[in-house]
Amino acid sequence: MPPIELPPEDRTLSPVTGWTRAHWEAAADGLLAAVRRHAGPGHALIGLPGDRPSWSGPRSDGLEGYARTFLLAAFRVAGAGGDDPHGLLPAYAEGLAAGTRRPTTERARTDADPASWPVITDRGQAMVEAASIALALRITRPWLWDRLDHDVRERAGAWLAGALHRAPVDNNWWLFPLTVGGFLAEAGIDDAAAEQAVERGLARIESWYRGDGWYTDGRPRAFDHYNGWAFHLYPVLHAHLGGDRRLLDLYGGRLAAHLDACAHAFGADGAPVHQGRSLTYRFAAAAPLWAGALSGHTPLSAGTTRRLASGALRYFLDHGALDAEGLLTSGWHGPYPPMVQPYSGPASPYWASKGFLGLLLPPDHPVWTAVEEPGPAELGDAVRPLPRPGWLIQSTAADGLVRLHNHGSDDQPADEVLPDDPLYARLAHSTATGPVLDGPPDNHLGLVVGGALTERGPIRPLGAGAGWAASEHRPRTGGAELPGAVVTSLVLAAGAEEVHAHLVTGAEPGTEVRHSGWAVAGDRVGTSVAGPLATATATGPDGGRLVSLLSHADGFTTAATDPLPSGTAFGAVGAVPRVTGRTTGTATLFVSTARLSRGTAHPPLTAVEIRTERVPEGHRLHVRWPDGGRHTALLATGSVTVHRED
Repeated sequence: MPPIELPPEDRTLSPVTGWTRAHWEAAADGLLAAVRRHAGPGHALIGLPGDRPSWSGPRSDGLEGYARTFLLAAFRVAGAGGDDPHGLLPAYAEGLAAGTRRPTTERARTDADPASWPVITDRGQAMVEAASIALALRITRPWLWDRLDHDVRERAGAWLAGALHRAPVDNNWWLFPLTVGGFLAEAGIDDAAAEQAVERGLARIESWYRGDGWYTDGRPRAFDHYNGWAFHLYPVLHAHLGGDRRLLDLYGGRLAAHLDACAHAFGADGAPVHQGRSLTYRFAAAAPLWAGALSGHTPLSAGTTRRLASGALRYFLDHGALDAEGLLTSGWHGPYPPMVQPYSGPASPYWASKGFLGLLLPPDHPVWTAVEEPGPAELGDAVRPLPRPGWLIQSTAADGLVRLHNHGSDDQPADEVLPDDPLYARLAHSTATGPVLDGPPDNHLGLVVGGALTERGPIRPLGAGAGWAASEHRPRTGGAELPGAVVTSLVLAAGAEEVHAHLVTGAEPGTEVRHSGWAVAGDRVGTSVAGPLATATATGPDGGRLVSLLSHADGFTTAATDPLPSGTAFGAVGAVPRVTGRTTGTATLFVSTARLSRGTAHPPLTAVEIRTERVPEGHRLHVRWPDGGRHTALLATGSVTVHRED
């Protein structure tokens, strides 16, 4: 257990997690007590220990420590009706006064101003932190802001107002001036500019809304957890706190649609799917769950909402997210530097504070008093298409795993092609595996050209439906497209089973093609190869086993496994299965079967029957599943049609 003193479990009210509101309050108190020891002069900067500062520098990192933990303190005190036995708000009020006494830039800093905050600049990190401070002040206004001296309010208001007049990064950052503007307009500071910042932010994110509760994060196809902990959270909170029914109906409706999908992305162990950037924010993934309950816009029952949120918090605290001092580490379970983005500093993980939003709901709210109900991943096997992001969510009740098959999210800019980001570009992500960040790629289809494996690059979705999702990409090497080559990819899923089909056209005959499966990691790993089947097994500290199977069915001819000496975010060592084949003409179909499972929860892969045929229109794939259901798919270059028969 983490170094936080928690009350006894309540298995009557919370039969799944054992956690209640008292556990959330204790966790918040423990997290805040641990960081308080690292507060600098005047409590203005909280510099947490760490070997790697962010690219914004240590002064900005100290502001981040203040702002993100202030948000947690605000949820804790406001949720208790202003009761503050630990003196949280006086400390943050002191920091507000000290930090705004003489705002400065890192370059201009001297030892004479050890407590000052950086000024807010165009696309500067201080703009991000200003949003957390403004939101915290808005939530705690009766107990903090309204009691400040006039000159402190003036200085703090002037510092925050910098966010209204500076340019944000052209992505979810537009929500930060919006959040600052919402508070300043309410406080009567720079009213016109504040209201304009709100309007500009809402107008900009509208251009990224794709429907069904999904936003892309500034780039054409950048779908990730920022949907929940940014795009839905800030507008809904702004509307809720301001009592704006029109905005709440609009953004609350979108949030409800998003929750209907993202509730399926939590495993039975509480883990959210490991996909996208900024994953060190961990249980911030619970924020949209609470926002739905807070605003009254959610398709989830109160018992399911608390079960999913408590499961996420407990998952990370039980899996080593805190160090011996009780500080959140930069990683997923424990520290994992390869996963951390360059904009993240030692205090960045405390954006996880958003996950405590539920404390704003009173103790007698149904979300705290209802008996926990199982989450979607526990209710039965399910395969759910999400056409907007181009995903297929597959979950199995026997082991509680959730898999996200990705045929739509690549995080590529509109005007250039960047190297593949494993946190987006992989064919699949899950609640129990992380992409390989140092070693051979997992869940990847690549051609070997000049000794190098091609990248996926921009993804063009071809659709998602009952048990399937498909996409097309132009394989790239050295940043350039392989002339004339196109890969048309399809995943079919039922129960725990997966069938992957890739039609490779336009490549030189004899080109080597590699497809890899799920990368498993733990304290120790084992591998085996038997005919067409490659197996990688990881054993965790509790003795539990995670098994990755990959078998070739057509086009591929050999199976193997690759070691991962550096492991993944889920373990120190790992392994990934791989199958290999070669193109035989202008168009070659490659088919494999795969499975990720815990222990021996599922029958052998051989239970899936596969048949392929060449037809005038392209390549036809027939799949018969263990339950008797069937899929028939036709693959042509850049085109896939699928039929499902039960």
